[in-house]
This record gives sequence, structure tokens and C-alpha cells, in this order.
Amino acid sequence: MDAFLRGAKRKSASISQESTQDDYEDSTEVKLAMLASLYPNISQEVLLDALLANDGSVDQAASLLFDGQMEPREKPRVAATVGSQTSLRSFASKSTSIEGTRTAKKTKLLSKKGTTLYLYDPKDIAEHTPCSIIHNFLPQEEANDLLQEMLEESKSFERVTFKLFDNVVQSPHTSSFYVATDTEVNTQKYEYFYYGGRLDDVRRITPQLLRVRPKVQEVVNREIQTRMKTRYPNGKKLRYQCPDEWTPNAAFVNCYNGPHESVGYHSDHLTYLGPRAVIGSLSLGVAREFRVRRIVPKDADNNLTEDGDAQGQISIHLPHNSLLIMHADMQEEWEHSIAPAQAIDPHPIAGNRRINVTYRDYKPNFHPKYTPRCKCSLPAILRTVQRKKDNWGRYFWTGWFYGIP
Repeated sequence: MDAFLRGAKRKSASISQESTQDDYEDSTEVKLAMLASLYPNISQEVLLDALLANDGSVDQAASLLFDGQMEPREKPRVAATVGSQTSLRSFASKSTSIEGTRTAKKTKLLSKKGTTLYLYDPKDIAEHTPCSIIHNFLPQEEANDLLQEMLEESKSFERVTFKLFDNVVQSPHTSSFYVATDTEVNTQKYEYFYYGGRLDDVRRITPQLLRVRPKVQEVVNREIQTRMKTRYPNGKKLRYQCPDEWTPNAAFVNCYNGPHESVGYHSDHLTYLGPRAVIGSLSLGVAREFRVRRIVPKDADNNLTEDGDAQGQISIHLPHNSLLIMHADMQEEWEHSIAPAQAIDPHPIAGNRRINVTYRDYKPNFHPKYTPRCKCSLPAILRTVQRKKDNWGRYFWTGWFYGIP
């Protein structure tokens, strides 16, 4: 990991402006996320139409939508309740991986273009996605105590705001950030940058968050070992994955208030987590739908418009008191979202709200003082090439002057 950083610092932000901008401009999903933040009530299909009509320009598409010149498509009907499903294993003729062995083959993706595959069985989820899920993770009383504590905290949560071109954009849900000590609070407020600016709402970790943290750490590290044995080549961690134990030292807490609060497809920032990051995500309150889809890179000679739905999407049901582990193959190779819902089943404690606690392992050697700085003097951000097959998987540092990553 140190060698990874040293190599980056020798080059500084040495990736050419042209290549960095090309990769940024290829990311249609980033642009859709930008537009979704501006117009959360407009469907993804209409947002995509606006982008295509304006040659991928977010600014022009936003103006078109603001002027009301785009006619919305008819929205597909969505079931208001979540159904059940028999495990995929009952239909499988032969498994593509053998649990407990030291070798593993890549599972054939079962979702297809334009469709959503709904998975509920934890073994199916581990087999067909870069995630693991543990239902009923905490004792019921402990889960409810944490939920009630976070519901009270969420009353003062705010929407993250950032500047996008000439517009001030807000996140589609409220959130706050928690660290262990007052020193870390000040460090996060004044030394770390998110979305080109600093976080104002950084808080000391609460008693219940602190109580739950070692349990999350234990289970996540156990699941990492299981993933290595059953899914990764030769039973080893992936290249660039941190060799040390996963140790959560920060938590982003999100509140989704009602069925329409959501977040579009994205990959989480690697800048302070390092490559091949692992995240432990605890869901409390209302059950929501977590969707993932594999990123499909383009061939160098492929001039067709990028299709984010080229291999379909997989939906994972996140009930109250479930822990989802996003493994080391998630952020570089997949995207995830929380889908809006037409209706939700209220929770007896949370009502219409979902609390999501994402425990994260911030790496000391990825502190902004050790990473390159961009031309605007802000710390650069770490990204990976996801859209072009010839450079797929390569990491690079880039600045904020191309907009939000």
C-alpha cells in the first residue's frame, strides 16, 4: 500500500489532463447522478434522454429540464410490496464455486440487459454479487436502541451541498459523519475534503455506535476471510487490497425519510479508504431495495453510447437489522444505489425512515497530507478507470476541476 502511494506521489497528479477528462466524460452514470440530485422527481430515463439530446453536457441537460422542454416517459408500474423468492440454488445444475476450497471460478452473471434480478437468500447474494448479508445481525433490543439513538440524531442531519458548475446541488437524503475523538472531528473538518469542500457536520461517535462497532468489525473480518476462500483466486486477497485487518474508525450515517428519498448509481470514493475498500453497511428501520450492477467497460473502437444497464441489475432486499458487507471487488467493478419506492411498509419505531450506518476503515497513509494535490491546491481524488477496456482497473489521481467525481 505504501508503494502504491509512493508511486502516486512521484507522479503527483501526473495522469494527463486529456486522459483524465476522457475517463470522466465517459462516466454517464456520474452525470445521471448529478442530474438526479438537481431533479430527484424525474425518472432516470428522462434524465438520460436529456443527456443524449445535449451530447452529454450536464449543464445543458439541466437547463433543458429546468425549462420543462423534456416530456417524461410513461413510468413502469412497480409493485408496492416485496415478494419472496425460492433460492437460486434450487434451479442450479452445477455450482461455479466450491465453498471452502482454495480456488474459485467467476460466476456467470444471471441478470440480463433491461431486467432486475431479485435476490433474498444470503448464499445467492454472496454467489452472484460482490456482497455478503447477515440478517438479524444484532440482538433485537440492541438494534432498536441504536435505531432510536440514530433517529434522534437524524433530526439535526443535513443534506450535503456542493457546487456543480453554476448550480448548488443537494444530496437526495440527509446524513452525518461520526469519528471517535475530538481530535479526529477537527481533522475531518479542516483537513479532509469531500465534493470539493469541507464537511461541516462531523460528530463524536455516539454510545450505541461505539457499542456496535466491534461486532461489525468481527463479522466483516470473518466475511472477508470467507470471501477469500470461496471467491478470490488462490484464496488470497485481491491485488492492492489492504493486507491488514479491517478496522472501522469512522461512520457515515444516512437517513432516508420516506419512499422517494434515494441515491442513484455510484461507486464510493476510494480517496481516503484506499484501493479495494471494504465497507460494513448496517440497515435499520424501514426495509429498502439496494441495487447493484456490474460496470461494463467499452472497447477502444466502440463508439456506441455507454449503456449502464448492459448486464441488467440485481436487487438485494435490506430489512431492519441487516448487515451488508460490500467486499473488495465492489467499488472498482460494480455500482450500487438505493432505489426509490412507490410505497413502503412503515416500521413500528422508525415510521417511514431508514437509517443506514456505513462503517469505514480510513487508512492513515491516505490522509490528505500524504496524497497528491491538484492544480486548484485541493487534495486530489483517487479514481480507477472503469469505462475503457484497454486501461480498465488502472488507478489515477485527479483534481476537482472536472466537477464532482
